[in-house]
Formats: sequence, structure tokens, C-alpha cells
Amino acid sequence: MPRRVRSLAWALLAISTIGLGACGESVHPAHIGYASTVTIGARPAASVTPRLFAPDSVWNAPVSPDAPIDPASPALVRQLAAEAASEQLQATGPYIETSSDSTPIYRVPADQPTVRVALDEPTVWWRASLQAALAAVPIPADARPAPGSDGHLTIYQPATDRLWELFQARNVGGEWHAAWGGAIENVSHSPGYYTDRSWSGAHSWWGSTASSLPVPAGTITIDELRRGAIDHALALAVPLAREHVYSSPAQRTDGRNPSPASLPEGAHLRLRPTLDLASLHLPPVTAAIALAAQRYGLIVRDQTGHAIGLFAEDPAPTGSNPYPALFEYREPTELLARFPWRDLELLHMDLHRSTG
Repeated sequence: MPRRVRSLAWALLAISTIGLGACGESVHPAHIGYASTVTIGARPAASVTPRLFAPDSVWNAPVSPDAPIDPASPALVRQLAAEAASEQLQATGPYIETSSDSTPIYRVPADQPTVRVALDEPTVWWRASLQAALAAVPIPADARPAPGSDGHLTIYQPATDRLWELFQARNVGGEWHAAWGGAIENVSHSPGYYTDRSWSGAHSWWGSTASSLPVPAGTITIDELRRGAIDHALALAVPLAREHVYSSPAQRTDGRNPSPASLPEGAHLRLRPTLDLASLHLPPVTAAIALAAQRYGLIVRDQTGHAIGLFAEDPAPTGSNPYPALFEYREPTELLARFPWRDLELLHMDLHRSTG
């Protein structure tokens, strides 16, 4: 959907979900520390879903206040902040994706029936192992991929500690197909990116994003917004990532920006640990995002081609859209306009040259 059309669409969504709950009032603690939370909505979450990936993974481990800063940090943060300012002037971003560029996360029970997902061109040798991993996926009968060209679909089965993700997923005549994807067993011990230990026959180039960082990684959940606490790093998309170069934990890249002043996929940023977030008087959602960015950081997971973006889960599995109420009936661009982009720091990068 074109960005300029989103305002009307957002207003219509607000009207359709007005009965979901009252807006929470802004809370500005005297001091926001790492353990603080922010009230966003009046209705608490029915349950708290376990965090994906290992506690010491790049997504869940807090960033040390003394973490080394990359020498390129001033220039690259300046460029990112300038891009954010430009998008704000044009009302095109930064944005929080909740549908087409995000993913629904279907949390399924142990006895969920499985289906085979047919991978496009499965006979190509480097696709064979992934096709085997997709032989029995516990996809609910009413599952629906995210709209848009990426068609992401994520299946998480806590009882077996397994996760599957699909790229360009589609149900054709009752049979599931996908262009690509990934599977992770022992996901609670995963480092948060694909390795040869993610699944039998796995490769580092698995995954529904072009960086091989799992698409649910860094995605803000509805439960987290209701609790007012985001306890992990956030996935970040930039308009154009640096070409031919990526930084760990990314495993590959589809970057197209030849400028060395562009961020590579896998770059890990965080808000200055000395920044007093309470003094900024941020809206509750923005405050929760900023606190997560200060404690855990932002990791460039993808490029969008149009605007800086964060990701929140597609609400399709819930059967309703809670975001207008959770966002206090504000546009995501309005929420992120208050985010302190200039106060980010780029952590030391472990750069790799793409061989593709």
C-alpha cells in the first residue's frame, strides 16, 4: 500500500477496532532503567509467550554499556538520522510494519496436524535439505501468510521447541507451497541466526530474509505491546543496505547501496546508555521501543527500498487488529518521529564480503 494512502487506511482501522479497549495514559517514570516498563494498553495480555532464541543470543542478550563502538559510528548514525528526518518531512517513515512486510506468528500446540510444504524447484541440490525440513510442518488449517510479495509465514511450536518460517508462502488448492524459508530445532538454544546446527542438513543461507536472520527475530509482539515491555533487540530495515558487505550476525546480504556511508545488513546499533529517556517524554509505544533499543539494540535485518522500518507481528492469527488501540490511534510515523535517532551508536562491526 502506498505510504500516502496509509493515513486513510489507518483511520478506517481505528474505527473498526474502537471496541478493543481504552487507550492507556502516558507514563513517564522519574527515571527509566533497564527494568522499567511502560503502560501502553488497558487490557493485559492473556499469556506471555516465551522469548525465541537463547538467552545469550544476539537478540536477547543486553548490550554492555562498555560495548566497543565502531569507528564508522558517527558517520553512519548521522546518515541514518538524516534519512529519518527526510522521511518525516515527506510523511513516508520511519514506519512500523504490521502486515505486508512483517509476519504472522502462529503458535501451535504439540498435537497440531502437520502438512508438507512443497518448495519451489526442490530438485536443485542446495534446496533438497530444506525441502526435507519442510516435509511435516504444523500449519493450522486457517493459517494465512502476510499479504504482499514476501508472503511471510512463521510457525512456532513451543512443546517441541521448533520454528519454521516460509517466504512467499501460499496455499494452492489445499496444498502449501513456498519459494524459500528455514527451520530451527532447539530454538530456545539457537543463536538467533542460521547455522549448520539449526536443523539436520541446515545451511547458513536458510531463512526468509536476505540476511538469513529469521523473520520473527526482532519482531515486536502484540503481547509485548500490551505489557509495555520489549525484552529483546529490534529488527531494523533500512531503505538500501550496503552492497556486497554484511556484518555478523547476518549470514548474507541483498544490499544494493554502493556507498560506504550506508549500513550493512547485520549492523547492530543501540541508543546511548547515558541517554535519559524519561526526559524525552515519549509516547508509551515509543518509550518501550526506545528502552529496548537502549538495552538490546537495533539490528539491520533487511532492506525495504522505501523507508526505515521496524516490525510488529501480523495480527492475522488473533482474528482482529489491535494496533490502532495499542498505538493510541496514532500513525506509526508519528510515534517514530519522536524516536531519538541521532542518539544511536553503531557497535563494532564484524564485516564479511559477500561471495554471491
